[in-house]
Order: sequence, then structure tokens, then C-alpha cells
Amino acid sequence: MELPVLQNLTDKVDLLKSTVAEKSRDIQVTSARRDFGSFHSSNVQELLRAIQEWQVHIERQPLRFYDRELLPHLVFVTKRLAEFVGCSPTDLVLVPNVTMAMNCVVRSQDLRQGDTVFMLNVTYGAVKKLLKEVCENRGATLQEESLEFPLLEPSQIITKVEESLQPGTKLAVFDHIPSNAAFINPLSEIIDICHKRGTKVLIDGAHALGVMDLKVSSIGADYYTSNCHKWFCSPKGCAFLYVKQELQNCLQPLVISHGFGFGFSSEYIWTGLKDYSAFLALHTVLDFWESVGLERIRGYINDLVSQAVDLLVNRWKTGLLVPREMIGSMACVRLPECLFKYGYANYEQAEIIQNVLYSRYNIEVPVKALGGKLYVRISIHIYNELKQYQKLADAIEEMTQEEAR
Repeated sequence: MELPVLQNLTDKVDLLKSTVAEKSRDIQVTSARRDFGSFHSSNVQELLRAIQEWQVHIERQPLRFYDRELLPHLVFVTKRLAEFVGCSPTDLVLVPNVTMAMNCVVRSQDLRQGDTVFMLNVTYGAVKKLLKEVCENRGATLQEESLEFPLLEPSQIITKVEESLQPGTKLAVFDHIPSNAAFINPLSEIIDICHKRGTKVLIDGAHALGVMDLKVSSIGADYYTSNCHKWFCSPKGCAFLYVKQELQNCLQPLVISHGFGFGFSSEYIWTGLKDYSAFLALHTVLDFWESVGLERIRGYINDLVSQAVDLLVNRWKTGLLVPREMIGSMACVRLPECLFKYGYANYEQAEIIQNVLYSRYNIEVPVKALGGKLYVRISIHIYNELKQYQKLADAIEEMTQEEAR
């Protein structure tokens, strides 16, 4: 059953298309031109201005907007996003960020003493804390399995899950692209293993939207969430949560508001008075991606990743954390061994190098300690150029020479 105010909204959504176009006319991505590598696309500032235009429109008449306009707009943009990520709009809700979505799913699980939750050691730090806290409070067991780096092939992950996941495990949590290690997980195979053993699967896809050609309903996960404000370049405070239809009644939102008890969409669409403009600005973000083209953007990213990886590996005479076929828009490139003390790297050494790169060379890049080695995690988007990675290569070479003296 849906909240009564929403029952007729679907019929009104088509009427909103002309309204959104009218309101967004001044913020369409078709005016001021700027080069992003090989792209002649609109200035990113225009994407940022979309949220400000919505805020101005809302404040001109807040009562009219929140009482009469907001819910139809949210329904419309949810339909557009669902189509872009490949799922039914009734299976997707907008949330502020992946952290909140992960909390909603994990805290809704019926975990008891004797139950097990499964994760890998590359799970995002905040999610590890969430799983640990919930399992401890409910008497469940948290099973963490470690991957050994560097990885040689995706089958190592599949084998790890196959050998360590126990039948009847209540929930398994995986990153689509782990933030720390930056590789694409072989989701299809590991989700299949989990389902054959009666385990529900939650995927943290925070870094996937805008990098992967998502077809969420085809991935097979029971729950999937991704941020729009990372690679998809939306204003901050915008993400989505997908839940299989048969599991939606078992999910309880963190915020109980007017829609509670009236179905999945109603329970999440309104969580109280707040600034919803980040959700509404998705119209402009989707216009941008549809006008430039996902394949064109991904093609540019993939080409530049390949060039940057070749440059750094050859200049430093090192290697990668994972095979190239597992790399998306981020890559972990090993640093020269003379930069870490005593032959085994830790995060204290990583932090020192990261801070030197920032303070001395004005380079902001994460440095990771994985498998006893240090790696820089480079990121590539359409606003990046090869010369930026050449600057990084030069900086590390200079630091290496200083260390050798």
C-alpha cells in the first residue's frame, strides 16, 4: 500500500517534464564551453549551479514547493535515475549517502546469536565499524576474510569466498570497487556462490556509478547502493539504494516519518523538512551524462588510466596491485621500495609520503599500505590529463633520489 498522497503522482509525472525543462532552462549543460581533455563539454560550474537554482526556487515560496511540488519532482527524478542504472523505479529510493543506505540495510537484518555476517578485509572502514557494532550488540559473529596482495587474477577472490563462506551465513557484504584497494570485484561469481548457500548479499557500490555501466537489477544482489556525488558528479548528499522487491517489507528506514507503513517508496521519499535540492539537481546531472554519453566518458577514462599506469610503472620500475582487467577509474601503483623503511610498509609511512606530496609538490593523492608495500591510488576522470600524472612521477622520482643520497 502506498501513501495516499503518492497514489496519483505517477499520472502527474509526465506533466512535470515540461515544468522541469522550464525551471532548468538556465542551467542546461549547453552554454559556456570548456575543454576537459578531448571533451568539449559544459563547464562543471554549471552542474554545481543547478543545486543553487533549485534552492532559490524553493525559498521563493517554501510552502508551495514542499506541499505541492516536491513529491512529484522526487518521483520524476527517481524514475530517470532508475532507468539510467537499470532497475524498476519502485525498487530504488534516494538517500543522502551510501553510509546511510548501508546502515538501513544492516540494521534491518534479523541477526541473532549464532548468525554470521561475512566480509572481506578490503571492506570500507566505516562499514566495518557498522558491522562490528551491530554484530556485537546482537550476539552475531562477524567473519572477516583477508585477500593477499598483489592479486594475480579475479579467481583468487572467487576462490576465497567459495572456500570460506559457510552455508547459512545470514548476510555477505562486498564492495563493488573497494575504496582502499581500487579494483573491480567479480560480483557475478561471488553473488552466485552466496545465493547457493542461502546468503543475502549487500553491495557497497559507492565508487561504481559513473564508472560502471550499471544494470543494477541484473547484478543479482539483494541490496545495492551507490553514491551520485562521487564519479557521477552530482552535488554532495545524493545517493540511491536498490532493494529486491521481495525484501522491501523487511527493511526499516532509519528515520520514521509520515510515510512509515505505506511501502518502500513512501517510507524513504520524505524524511522530514530538509534541503532536497541535491536530489532535484540530478535532473541536470542526468542531462549531462546523457548528452555527453556514458560510453564516451568511460572510453576517455579507460584510455587515460592505461596511459597513466604505463607512465608510473615504467618510470618507477614497479607494478600494480591487481591485473589491468580489474582496474576501473582508479589504480593502485606500487611505490619504489626505497621509500618504505625496513622492507615492510605501514600506514605511518604512507601518511608521511602522502603529506610530503601535498606540502612540497601540491599533489593530493592517497598512499596505501597493502600487503607490506606502499601504493599510490590514482584517480582519473574527464577533467584529468596525463601531465598531472607526469607531475606525480617526477615528484616520486625526486623523493627516491633524496632517499638514496
